[in-house]
Amino acid sequence: MRVLVNQIEHDVPAGSLVSNVLSHVKAQPPFAVAVNFSFVAKDHYTETVLQENDQIEIITPVTGG
Repeated sequence: MRVLVNQIEHDVPAGSLVSNVLSHVKAQPPFAVAVNFSFVAKDHYTETVLQENDQIEIITPVTGG
């Protein structure tokens, strides 16, 4: 199935979880995740099932002053 990760298309198996997609794109902590503009808590990465055309945003913190 097709999902968008940070506005880039990725093909992943049907029924993929957020944790599967994070591994697929080799996401490196620290980061936060939103699916369809809703925050997903880290504890739910292995429980949140994705659907066709879901939009996943992986947001990394920026430091500085």
